[in-house]
Amino acid sequence: MKVLILGIDGYIGWPLAWHLNARGYEVYGIDDKSRRAMVHFEKSISATDILSFKKRQEILWANNMEASLIGVEDIMVDDLRTLNPDAIVHLAEMPSAPFSMADRTNCDHTIKDNVVGTAHLLWRIKEACPNAHLVKLGTMGEYGTPNLPIQEGEFLLTHAEEGKWKEKEVRQDRLLFPRRPGSFYHVSKVCDTYLIEFACRNWGLRSTDIMQGVLYGTRTEETMDKELVTRFDFDETFGTVINRFCVQQVLGLPLTPYGKGNQKRGFLQLRDSLQCIRLIIENPPDKGQYRTVNQFERVFSINQLAEIVKDVGGGGTIENIPNPRNEAEDHYYKPIRQFLPSVGYKPSKTMEEEISLMLKDLREVKGRIEPYKEVIIPKTLWS
Repeated sequence: MKVLILGIDGYIGWPLAWHLNARGYEVYGIDDKSRRAMVHFEKSISATDILSFKKRQEILWANNMEASLIGVEDIMVDDLRTLNPDAIVHLAEMPSAPFSMADRTNCDHTIKDNVVGTAHLLWRIKEACPNAHLVKLGTMGEYGTPNLPIQEGEFLLTHAEEGKWKEKEVRQDRLLFPRRPGSFYHVSKVCDTYLIEFACRNWGLRSTDIMQGVLYGTRTEETMDKELVTRFDFDETFGTVINRFCVQQVLGLPLTPYGKGNQKRGFLQLRDSLQCIRLIIENPPDKGQYRTVNQFERVFSINQLAEIVKDVGGGGTIENIPNPRNEAEDHYYKPIRQFLPSVGYKPSKTMEEEISLMLKDLREVKGRIEPYKEVIIPKTLWS
């Protein structure tokens, strides 16, 4: 199969290219290096010493893969028609909720990058390769924390109404599970969802929208070589919670859950995210079908994560700090996951095993990350 990865230079995109290449896929990619620029703007770096984009291009070419330095909005119809990919994996979006909440400029950037970029891509697919399978990376954060189980895709809504002059009338319809985004970033992802669903329904495109949990990990089977290592962000803006905790553990700093630390989320290892995306590519939806897949392995509270990192790391302290976000800290959380187990997904390692590997890798670059430890504590307030 021929796969085009949008955002091939990113945390997921880079190891995904090698994961697919190792299994005989024909891999192409694009990236505009915006993630590198934004992290640098936050006065941070990748904990891992990743190669320049130019060097990465050369390594890809040497292994029968290609990557071009362009953004999603620069994709041309003729180029996409010539490539004619079987699947397009869309990872090329601004990925940070704190970034989107920092100020009006960042909010504008997020909406333009994510919503306008996705709309542009949908038109290009319609015009150039309408049979391609669009695999779009969304987020479990679109749902928020509703007080009922989070369905995978549609849910059945029943409405009963009693009229003054008639008997009770009962109506049913299947609708997308409701969204309740918690940041402008999550609002942009919800907009993506409705753009893609409409394009499938109106133009007959096919797409899988991945509602992904929080990722963690420093390595995958195909990127063990130091030249192939993927990026690893740990600042408050782009670093996920486990990444931040692991860096704090390595530096001997207190682990800092926000607020009460009772917030619950779904989590998934990076290596298993690649497995999931490949299984989704290998099991495409029908033409005209918009499909939702909830992609996570286990649900933990933030306090539980801190305890796991502390225990695996051999001790330390946990200090809850004021929550910079407007979010429910005590809530029900039960997401449903059905599709991925049905097509053969199996977790690779336990969370403890993966965190042990992360701590080992981060200890090797402790001197590289220590000068940037100030970027971990949040400075962006939601309100």
